[in-house]
Amino acid sequence: MGSYVLKRLGTSLVVILGVTFVSFALLHIISPSPGRTVLGLEASPEAVAAFNTENGYDRPFLLQYGSYLWKLLHFDLGYSYKLNQSVVDLFGQNAGRTAVLVSVSLIIALFIAVPLGIAQAVKRNSIMDYTVTTVAFTTYAMPSFFLGMVLIEVFSLRLGIFPAQASQSTSPWVVFTDPVSMALPVLSLVAITVALYSRYQRSAALDELVADYVRVGRAKGLTMNQVVRRHVVRNALLPLISLIGMTLPLVLAGNLVIEQVFNYPGLGLLFYKSLESQDYPVLLAYALVTGVLTVIGNFAADVALTFADPRIKLR
Repeated sequence: MGSYVLKRLGTSLVVILGVTFVSFALLHIISPSPGRTVLGLEASPEAVAAFNTENGYDRPFLLQYGSYLWKLLHFDLGYSYKLNQSVVDLFGQNAGRTAVLVSVSLIIALFIAVPLGIAQAVKRNSIMDYTVTTVAFTTYAMPSFFLGMVLIEVFSLRLGIFPAQASQSTSPWVVFTDPVSMALPVLSLVAITVALYSRYQRSAALDELVADYVRVGRAKGLTMNQVVRRHVVRNALLPLISLIGMTLPLVLAGNLVIEQVFNYPGLGLLFYKSLESQDYPVLLAYALVTGVLTVIGNFAADVALTFADPRIKLR
């Protein structure tokens, strides 16, 4: 087991290194002269050249990338010249709110999607199954920003139940301290996640319901509800462990859009504003953090699955 974890950890580190290179290369292509972006179009060529020289942007690409990796090893994500603040400080101020919003939405979505998917599998081809499938496909196919605007139109402008804008509190626990203002952002993320996970949970449960152990249990006199509760649920949850790790980028991407729609001060809104102002260091850091979290999510899911499912052979 230890060798497997070390092997997966080594693979994850290589992938993270690849993420840093691809992110750095793409943003370098998009913005080859950060000095022009920071100083503006009216800045003189001399001023731009001096800025690039002072910050090392005039050096060869590989030297810039090596310097970038060296800074990363010292937890230096760069400096935002647009906001006049280090990127680490900016992320520290906003990461907590985003982490709590995503975590709460994901937990609520799992508590809804798991029983919903299993119920669909047990009552497959029923009216309930067709109805939930239709709603799930519609929600999943709907762009995040459009879903957010629909919720604002219905629950804020027409019914007046919830405010259209999320709370502007700087507290990371605002989801709990001001649930009314955070209801629509949470509902948006929950709807998107439930639509995704319930479909996979239904498919996993359907595979388990035709397994031999279900027929054996029924032959021993167990009711279908007993077989489902004691055996099917546990086995059908195993694919969901991997799914959570693989779909973490989708959740983060949806959160980015939702934060912008509801003007929620988190990492997503910070990225959106940085994209508008072409804040090179912030964009690079966000891409890196997202990639690292994705790799960590997949690594944690793989390790957790080996503990949860003894049938997996470690190689």
